[in-house]
Amino acid sequence: MAAAATTAPKVSISVASLNRRSDGAHRVRCWPPSRVAASAAAAATTSMTAASSPEAAAPLKADLAPAAPVALMRVVPESLKAASGSLVAVPGRGVEDGVGDLDGPGAMEYLTAVLTSKVYDVALETPLENATKLSNRLGVNFLVKREDKQPVFSFKIRGAYNMMAKLSQEQLKKGVICSSAGNHAQGVALSAKTLGCDAVIVMPVTTPEIKWQSVEALGATVVLTGDSYDEAQSYAKLRCEQEGRTFIPPFDHPDIIAGQGTVGMEIVRQLKGPVHAIFVPVGGGGLIAGIAAYVKRVRPEVKIIGVEPSDANAMALSLCHGQRVMLEHVGGFADGVAVKVVGEETFRLCRELVDGIVMVSRDAICASIKDMFEEERNILEPAGALSLAGAEAYCRYYGLKGETVVTIASGANMNFDRLRIVTELADVGRKREAVLATFLPEEQGSFKKFAELVGRMNITEFKYRYDSNGREALVMYSVGIYTDDELGAMVERMESSNLKTVNLTDNDLAKDHLRYFIGGRSEVKDELVYRFIFPERPGTLMKFLDALSPRWNISLFHYRAQGETGANVLVGIQVPPEDVDEFRSRADNLGYEYMSEMNNEIYHLLLRNPKV
Repeated sequence: MAAAATTAPKVSISVASLNRRSDGAHRVRCWPPSRVAASAAAAATTSMTAASSPEAAAPLKADLAPAAPVALMRVVPESLKAASGSLVAVPGRGVEDGVGDLDGPGAMEYLTAVLTSKVYDVALETPLENATKLSNRLGVNFLVKREDKQPVFSFKIRGAYNMMAKLSQEQLKKGVICSSAGNHAQGVALSAKTLGCDAVIVMPVTTPEIKWQSVEALGATVVLTGDSYDEAQSYAKLRCEQEGRTFIPPFDHPDIIAGQGTVGMEIVRQLKGPVHAIFVPVGGGGLIAGIAAYVKRVRPEVKIIGVEPSDANAMALSLCHGQRVMLEHVGGFADGVAVKVVGEETFRLCRELVDGIVMVSRDAICASIKDMFEEERNILEPAGALSLAGAEAYCRYYGLKGETVVTIASGANMNFDRLRIVTELADVGRKREAVLATFLPEEQGSFKKFAELVGRMNITEFKYRYDSNGREALVMYSVGIYTDDELGAMVERMESSNLKTVNLTDNDLAKDHLRYFIGGRSEVKDELVYRFIFPERPGTLMKFLDALSPRWNISLFHYRAQGETGANVLVGIQVPPEDVDEFRSRADNLGYEYMSEMNNEIYHLLLRNPKV
């Protein structure tokens, strides 16, 4: 696994500026330094509380910043490859039964903390339900722990309340603060409302309106700052120091971990008979660490298996390297687990207690969202369906039959805009649709020949345009409901008739962008191709163009909205070799996440002229 040189992560501090809404909502908008004049560095932040008129807060001081974090190895998610459903990052503990040190530091303390947790002041004991259709299809007893039925539609309420319920009256009086763009924010807000304390929730400016409005509805003060979670967290920690508030972390704290561990306690209590494994979605690691800390103590024979998206696999890579690592970039589709660095304590517990990690694709997650809808008419968010996708892939890969597996529907705070992507990819993930490309000679009768070779396969999408400058045309198409043998036979018929055919089903670049391009390949001098994630807010495109145009010519541009995760944009830009360093510097300064697609073989095959 390739890894970049060890460097310390960058810390970006936001400068606050007032953005008061006329409707009186309790919100503050803060802009990053690049958008605020240097003279505004000492400007006051104005916050609007739920029960009073606006109050002016003291400026945040840079010298209150916490000590620089320990340097972490930086790696890319793609450096870890594995077949879907196979276990990776299996810790080598040197213990015959594969169980870690159950008497390690804090083992008994965690067990006691889980058993004595006060989470039920606000959280529900959620049901453990049999997914009948999935059980019949896979030949196992497939159980789903319904954490999506919590008051805030997520398990996050457990950890937040468990930590906050232990605060002293003096700490509660000073209030709490957290940084979150999702379910943790709602958990903290509801916990604060229950305990009668003031809560400030810091969220990136890109947070969808539906999410920060849900937090405000629970009585918390929402502060919007920065384009990323890192900037929001930096602001929250500075304000925490200045105002004497208690910072409520999303996962890396023993009380948070113990609160999440009550999920494991309930599973053990609700289970009847033996169980093969509990599959747990993994972001920062709080949920899986808490479940493992309890279950491995009382039912050590039960496997605890984490599930991560293949493009957000910080825990798997950390376990593989034997140390916490930082991802260079992270996929945002399952935003509830899109974490670049896992927690210190969560990593320690996972290294000791977890039996491995399963990685799944975005398509598989979408298929599991559809499965849950067909089972219960409930729509899970991508992170909420993650463990279901992992469990199904695991059962298929290892041919598991007749065993009991437990999964966790961890959240249902789905952004409606994302349903379009889910519906497009769900059939691909369930192998009900395949995406392909075939090169046809530009001659009479070639289209009819192609249709004959497709045979009885059902074409669900077809794109073609005549290319007057080429001898062959590119046809992009999809075929529905198939078996691997049927698809393989069709591709073989094409190849045997000298029609080059490529299966694009597992290539995200092709599914997100290239399937929408028709008209053949082009010869573009000095073209670089990158994927950028544009924050979904006004001015994003102009900021991009101001940085790069007209300095260089843009040769390709395809925008793909992904709901709350930001826009997935494929960009081609003509940059001479001597300008590459300048281009990368400008791209870095934009603050948008981006990655090169120059080595993607599908790009070269479908868009790049073979003569170049």
